[in-house]
Parts: sequence; C-alpha cells; structure tokens
Amino acid sequence: FRNDSNIPCLSHVCVQEASCGYVIILMALYWCTECMPLAVTGLLPVILFPMMGIMESSEVCNQYMKDSNMLFVGGLLVAIAVEYWNLHKRIALRVLLLVGVRPALLMMGFMGTTAFLSMWISNTASTAMMLPIANAVLKQLCDSEAQAEEREMDLMEKSITIGVLKREAKYLNLDKGMSLSVCYAASIGGTATLTGTTPNLILKGQVDELFPGNEDIINFASWFGFSFPNMVLMLIISWLWLQFMYLGCNMKKSFGCGMNKDGDKEAYGVIKNEYKKLGSMCFAEGCVLVLFVLLVLLWFTREPGFMPGWATVLFNKDRPYVTDGTVAILMSTLFFMIPSQLPRCGGYSEDGKPLKAPPTLLNWDVVQEKMPWNILLLLGGGFALARGSEVSGLSQWLGESLAPLQSIPPFAISFLLCLLTATFTECSSNVATTTLFLPILASMAVAIKLHPLYVMLPCTICASLAFMLPVATPPNAIAFSYGNLKVMDMAKAGFVLNIVGVITINVALNTWGAAMFNLNTFPDWANVTIIHTP
Repeated sequence: FRNDSNIPCLSHVCVQEASCGYVIILMALYWCTECMPLAVTGLLPVILFPMMGIMESSEVCNQYMKDSNMLFVGGLLVAIAVEYWNLHKRIALRVLLLVGVRPALLMMGFMGTTAFLSMWISNTASTAMMLPIANAVLKQLCDSEAQAEEREMDLMEKSITIGVLKREAKYLNLDKGMSLSVCYAASIGGTATLTGTTPNLILKGQVDELFPGNEDIINFASWFGFSFPNMVLMLIISWLWLQFMYLGCNMKKSFGCGMNKDGDKEAYGVIKNEYKKLGSMCFAEGCVLVLFVLLVLLWFTREPGFMPGWATVLFNKDRPYVTDGTVAILMSTLFFMIPSQLPRCGGYSEDGKPLKAPPTLLNWDVVQEKMPWNILLLLGGGFALARGSEVSGLSQWLGESLAPLQSIPPFAISFLLCLLTATFTECSSNVATTTLFLPILASMAVAIKLHPLYVMLPCTICASLAFMLPVATPPNAIAFSYGNLKVMDMAKAGFVLNIVGVITINVALNTWGAAMFNLNTFPDWANVTIIHTP
C-alpha cells in the first residue's frame, strides 16, 4: 500500500509485524498448555512464516541448524559417553566416600556431586542417578540407628514407641531435605556451563543471531567465568536453607552428631559396596575421562579473553572460523573412532576365527536411543522466532514501545524481569520461557540503550531456577515421585530459593559480571538497525 498523505494506513510492514506477533502468541499458548508436543510446536515457523509472507522457507529452515545446535549435539554426545560407561557414577560415589555420612556433610556431598555432574550431563540423568543412592544411604542410617536403640534400650515399651516415632520423624525430614537438595542442585549446577542446560545455548544462539558483530562475547570460557561463582554461591545458600528447614540449627548434631559410630560405618558401607560393584576403572572409562578433560581444556583455552587463545592464533586470524561447536563435534567424533578395549595386533579366537576389532566407545544405536532430538527442534524454533521478529520489524516495534522504560534504573529493570522470568518458568518449560522472552528483551535493551546482556543473561539463568512446583522441571518431578514430598514442602523451600536466586544473580551481574562483559556501557555491536523490506 502506498500512503502519500499523513493519514495512517495499514502497510505491508504492519501486516508482517502483526502476523509475526500472532505466531509468537500462538506458539506461547501451545508451549504453555502443551496441547501439542513442544518440539512439534517448534516447527510451526516452518509452516506459518512462509505462508504469511514473513520469511522464505529456505531461510526459516536454516535457523534449525545453527552453530549453537552443533554445540548442543557435541556436548550431549560427550554426556552420553560418560553415562554409557558409568563414569558419572564412579565420580559421584568417590566424592561421597570422601565427605562421609554425617547428615549435613552428606547433604553437602550430594548437592556438590549432583551440581558438578549437571554441569556436563543432563539434569534429569544426574537426579535420577543420585536419588536412589541417597535413599539407600538414609535407609541404612535409619535401620542402623533402630538396631542400636533396640540393643541399648532396656526400658518400658512406651519409651521404645516414643523413640521409634521420633526416629521416624527425624528421618522423614532428612529424606525430604535430601530429595530436595538433589533436585535443586541439579537445576543450579546446569547454569554453570554453556552446555549445562538448554536455555544457556538459546541465549548464545539468540545473541549471535540478533547481534552478529558481538565478537563471540558468549563462549564457554566467558560463561563459566560469570556463572560458576554464582552457582557456587547459590549452592551454599541452598544448602544452608535446607539445612535450617530439615536438619535444624543444631550444627553440632548435624556435623558431629546424634548417630552412633556403628550406624555410620554401616551406611558408609552401602556407598563403599556400590563403589566396589563398579570394579577398577577400565580402558574405556579412562579414554572417556581423557577425552572429556581434553574437551573442557580446549573450550577454556579457545578464547580465554585475557590472552589470545589457540583458535585465534591458528585459525581465527581474520574471521571466527573455529567456535565452541567445532571443538565439541571434533572431540565427540573421536568416541566413534577409539576402541573400547585395548587393541591387539592379529591373533585368533578359541574357535580359530580371526579376532574382530573391539567396539568403539560409542555406537549410533546408543546415541539414537539417548539423544533428545526434540530439543534440536525446540532450539531451531526459537532461532526462527528471533529471526522472524527481526525481519518482520516486530523487534523494532517492541523496542520502540518499551522505550519509556529508559527512565527506570537498570538494576530495577533487571530485578523485575528476573522475578517475572522465575515466576513464568514455574508453569512453563525453561526452553519455552527463554525462547519467548529473549528476543523481546533484546529489542527492549537496544531501544533504551542498555547492554543487551544486562537483561538477557540474568533472565536466562533465572529460567532454570524453577524450585516451587513438581511440574516445573524433570528433576523436581523425579524427587516428588519418590512419595515422601508434598507439594507444600517443595513450595515452601522453593519460594525462598527463587527469591535468593534472583538476588544472587543480580548481585553477580552488577559486580564481576559488569567487569567481565563491560555491562555499564552500550556496546557498538548492539547498535543495530533492523531493516525490513515490504
């Protein structure tokens, strides 16, 4: 439509903006209600954007295989190898043998171990592995204390009954606290690394898509430098809060305490027996461990920030050819090449046939079974929405509409948006939350001349802090399924931790985060103009 006067008219651009807004609202409703599988909803841009004249089909489809998707695939292949060879269980049991079985230390050990594992493997897998071990140890502690009381108590039957009731109440509380500590630690631990949970990768993908000249501001090393200290701080506060709620304020009893030495030895024996079942570390486990450590080292040293990394010196002299995704795919490919047994040269089997080559560390059947392919479609759907918002002009319109927020102090904007994200993610998946929120936050930041990461980074982490409801995250659901927790138990503990999480993230953002990412100034790479053609 042509408009030669000052009379407003409905231009083609306005139609595109409205159409893109409709798609976003529709997908938000589908994601929140889960009336269709989340991954199928993520495919709607492939249908709707071309039919509405927003983007060509080829351009939409390109969004489903970005560099961030390759980083996700590579990271998951490493996680699958670690799980397949039980390396994660060996690490977990070894740490628990070191911390012992005193209640407070036991909770600390389970939380620390679960958080560490969740940095590298899925939160769901780490929770599902750690909770049965926690329950077995607590059951042994309870049984040992009961046997000790029966041997020592030569009093009235009434006194014995009272003792039994007190012991059961104490261990019920301890069981609740331990279950919550494991599922909360899984969610917290996933925020520490770029590949720890999907929202982190969505942020990287959105920043790279919306701000192409960002100079790789979000990479494995920079994310870890910001998020790991924050994760440790949140983990300590969560441990103290659960300690207060379920173990009480008697630190002497919790640390030193209230349990006989025989009971401690028997509970310790449960962990030790589980560790013995694993046997000695085999060749395959050693190879997986070496590749895992090498991958992390390559990620850290690719572009450390304070000095030129190996990728800059060898490959990225004029353009960013090598990324974290390149490294992830390189190392994960080696799992399909390295044998799982120490190879031997020649020889024959007992029946006279030539010896076959040993199987590799990973095979495609295992990967196909364990790989969450649906997340790739979810990631792609999010990137397609971000691109569609940019091309249609919706991002620019949203940014201009939110311009009045410029009068509000930045720390207040960040804090309120974090609260909103943390609330929204309780009833929606963290992937859907970040996918919907991040493009809007980016537009708002550009409009009010605020560093985009000042709002995008804390909201991304807050999307993973869903502590109040069993349906909020898979780790919460797994902990709730064990039967001892009530919804109110999780809500009371989680409400405080949600508030604490928002506060700690904003403290981190305005201290070492501001120094790391130079958040107090509006960067040149964010000063982009959205160009759309009618």
